[in-house]
Amino acid sequence: MMMMKNMYNTNSVMGHRGSVPCDLNPNPKGFKVTIFIVGLILHLSSHFIVQVGASIHEYQNEPFSRRSNSLFFHGGSEGLYASRVHHIPSPQDKPFIGKSFIRFESITFQRTAASAEKQNEMQQRTGLVEAIIVRVKDRTKIGGSYLNSEAICCTPDLAKDGSCKVGEVIIHQEPDKLDGPIRIQTFFEGKNRETKMVLETIEINSTGMYYLYFMFCDPELVGTLISGRTVWKNPDGYLPGKMTPLMTFFGLMSLAYIVLGLLWFICFVRYWKNVIQLHYHITAVIGLGMCEMALWYFEYANFNSTGSRPMGITVWAVSFTAIKKTFSRLLLLVVSMGYGVVRPTLGNITSKILLLGVSYFVASEALELVEHLGNINDFSGKTRLFLVLPVALLDACFILWIFSSLSKTLEKLQIRRSLAKLELYRKFTNSLAISVLLSVAWIGYELYFNASDPLSGLWRSAWIIPAFWTCLAFILLVVICILWDPSHNPTRYAYSEETGEDFEEEAISLTGGGIMVAGDLATKLERKERKVSIAADHHVFGIGEDLEEDKRE
Repeated sequence: MMMMKNMYNTNSVMGHRGSVPCDLNPNPKGFKVTIFIVGLILHLSSHFIVQVGASIHEYQNEPFSRRSNSLFFHGGSEGLYASRVHHIPSPQDKPFIGKSFIRFESITFQRTAASAEKQNEMQQRTGLVEAIIVRVKDRTKIGGSYLNSEAICCTPDLAKDGSCKVGEVIIHQEPDKLDGPIRIQTFFEGKNRETKMVLETIEINSTGMYYLYFMFCDPELVGTLISGRTVWKNPDGYLPGKMTPLMTFFGLMSLAYIVLGLLWFICFVRYWKNVIQLHYHITAVIGLGMCEMALWYFEYANFNSTGSRPMGITVWAVSFTAIKKTFSRLLLLVVSMGYGVVRPTLGNITSKILLLGVSYFVASEALELVEHLGNINDFSGKTRLFLVLPVALLDACFILWIFSSLSKTLEKLQIRRSLAKLELYRKFTNSLAISVLLSVAWIGYELYFNASDPLSGLWRSAWIIPAFWTCLAFILLVVICILWDPSHNPTRYAYSEETGEDFEEEAISLTGGGIMVAGDLATKLERKERKVSIAADHHVFGIGEDLEEDKRE
């Protein structure tokens, strides 16, 4: 999930004995299939997700659902901060900074023809629909709970004491508090099938998570449909309250990636002679991170200024996120297998790796598209489970495969006594292990957070949940950059033949004293070759046994 902003892959890793061919380049058929799937996803998203949900909530002939003795329609829910200025703009005014409100625009109710025919044409009021705006903490004031009744609509029995009116939604309003639930009533007239809600703007003067419900109690209005839209605005723009901090967060993360990229570029240029193929892939991931964070920042900024998510920018941001996640996981997997370090090729498992990567990209892209292009408050639990489950299972496959491969790679390095590579992989393994433990702990916290806050009462701290994964991935990428810093003579970590590797490891000081100079290493090699040559000559000329006998004597 988060661990994979780190990157490895060695398309052509240079060892001490020459270059090693790479077998990880995708075959043309696989590449074409991947491109086709990406294009298909984007094409379908542009056709089936026409209205991008946002702080402008659109209703297109939506039906009402039954709850208790009422019928209701959920018009939206968002976290709203209190207005900093107290002036209600007219519908023609541009939304200005400091204002927080909910505006009803072109709300139309349409009842059935049969219901309209039953009414008296001379009557002014032949049906009532109410818009109820309520904060989460005031939800108990809706309905007859305080009257020891489960009813939502007032009945003749409940109206006897004058606490409610028959045919209306029960709302308990405390006289000394004016910030309770807000009721807006709209009536049908005569036999008219349609009625329009008065264009109205409700100022928000108390910070909270607000829910909007359209409700009616008249059973003769069953089958009524609603259309139109409502506009929700915070003091600083149209971003919902729980998303407002994320715009600042992505701006800061963009700067963080720029700083990391700048430092990496300086090291890259300064020690360009020591650069290996792996460094190019780390550079690519940093570049993808810059683009991803910048796109999300501009997406949120546009959303905040217009009230609707910009489909083009959103699709690009979502796609960059899915590509980066997939790319980083694949690179992490192949390096964990020891590709370019203990094995020159991946052999027949290349197709399996690519298949896992394509599957993860498709699942991740679908989840991100639905989450970010759907209405922010209409993402049902079943739909989420259906899309989240494949991503979670594929992430689990990556994690298990990565750590299994790391275990085998560490074992091979121990057998070969490759001390420098062994130490590098141990640090890398420890970093991944810590990130996995943090991820598991955070998933547990996330489950607890969602279970204990079903109505989004803690909306002001909800932004921390997605921000954690971005921060953890960035920190892990920084760790990778430090471990594979170009200034640390990284060529000794590349794949090489066994003989070259053995001589190379002998030059490494176990006490951390560094690497022997080239002259000392050459002298040691010459001495070994001389001893081997003399011993061979002795045995060839038959004097090896005589020398051994002289030594024994």
